[in-house]
Amino acid sequence: MSREILLLVDVLAREKNVDKEIVFAALEMALASAGKKRVDEEADLRVAVNRETGDFETFRRWEVVADQDYLNEALTIPLSEAQKQDPDVAVGDFLEETIEPVDFGRIGAQAAKQVILQKIRDAERDQILNDFLSRKESLVNGTIRRIERGNAIIEIGKVEAILPRDQMIPRENLRVGDRVKAFLLRVDRQARSPQLVLSRTVPEFIVKLFEMEVPEIEDGLLEIKAAARDPGLRAKIAVKSNDQRIDPIGTCVGMRGMRVTAVTNELAGERVDIVLWSADPAQFVIGALAPAEVISVVVDEDKHSMDVVVDEANLAVAIGRGGQNVRLASEMTGWAINLMTEEESRTKLEAESAAIRVLFMEKLDVDEEVANVLIDEGFSTLEEVAYVPLQEMLEIESFDEAMVQELRERARNALLTEAIVTEERIGSVDEQLLNMEGMDKPLLGQLASHDIKTLDDLGDLSVDELVEMSGIDEARAKQLITTARAHWFE
Repeated sequence: MSREILLLVDVLAREKNVDKEIVFAALEMALASAGKKRVDEEADLRVAVNRETGDFETFRRWEVVADQDYLNEALTIPLSEAQKQDPDVAVGDFLEETIEPVDFGRIGAQAAKQVILQKIRDAERDQILNDFLSRKESLVNGTIRRIERGNAIIEIGKVEAILPRDQMIPRENLRVGDRVKAFLLRVDRQARSPQLVLSRTVPEFIVKLFEMEVPEIEDGLLEIKAAARDPGLRAKIAVKSNDQRIDPIGTCVGMRGMRVTAVTNELAGERVDIVLWSADPAQFVIGALAPAEVISVVVDEDKHSMDVVVDEANLAVAIGRGGQNVRLASEMTGWAINLMTEEESRTKLEAESAAIRVLFMEKLDVDEEVANVLIDEGFSTLEEVAYVPLQEMLEIESFDEAMVQELRERARNALLTEAIVTEERIGSVDEQLLNMEGMDKPLLGQLASHDIKTLDDLGDLSVDELVEMSGIDEARAKQLITTARAHWFE
């Protein structure tokens, strides 16, 4: 019997080209499954096959659980009972008992064989998948073998992958037998067996297509720094040249547009805008909004946004059909872009200047003329007046040194007063709101001034209310409100 087991393992390992250890593990599983039919279907059996002799032993196992958790006598044993057999045993350990092994000649041979073969097939599939993944190919090329519930099953050599319907380019008509390229999105290990999931809609796909069509990218002479897509309609890519002799846009377009046309054809006619990448965010945004012409840009580092001014005639071009152009430019650059006309920009600047003017007049106790001088010199906060280098303020022609020192002193006193008031307000805030993830002292002070002092108070706000109240961006407001409401659903 022992010799038969070793012979079986040896034959299967060679036939299926898998490691002997995998066959031994499958055999142990088959013997344990067969043993359950004779002992108890619910029992936990373990079979150990000696790799040298082929002899095997069968053990029945019980997990040690706390006495109050003892419910299933087939799989568990209470701690008090287990300690009678082994005083050192603890909850979570296993107690084993040797039982009479199943007669290998009389077990359900067919069922055991199926278990073994299935285990080996799984091992073969994992081996093929691991060999494929080891090549680190993110752009794959395969043939559609079948369509299941709208998802395309694609054969890539010996590996099968799935292209989900939501990862196909809209209005693209893929059929069985078609050869398609796709980007390897992820490996889904939650399925019954690991599965490759592909995509034709992610920005990375267009980057890989250009890398394939433009040899200069592979050679390191060009880089694609960013990309954004509206699949099947329009895309933007930002390119950078690492060699001054190379025109990045012209190189990606190719002679008579051959290179960009090849990419467009693969993307079902998706139009591609190629723009120059710039390390200067404002310049990058200007390029990303092409073909619209930009008049001016105002950058807000704190909100990570830009106010982009275009003339009336260019506004529609900058926005694009359905907001497509500005949306793609925003996605590619990573900056929130607020488009506006010169008139809208002027109105906004006047409103902001009016608010700053009131702040300076109230907090610094100065007249409108002094407040306007500070605004004209670029000051917008009390912190800037209080702590900007002294020499910079002394360069203001309208101010002498005594006035500068007085303004700085008043600004510091105003900030100190605000800090004290903020601390007093924070003292009345509930501790849970105080320690909430994403919260900080300045925001707590603002919330407390509007009588928002508990998680429930914050959770009751709408996103718009919180944005208006605090001046934070919409994404952060949404996250804070979601966090504040989390305890409602526990």
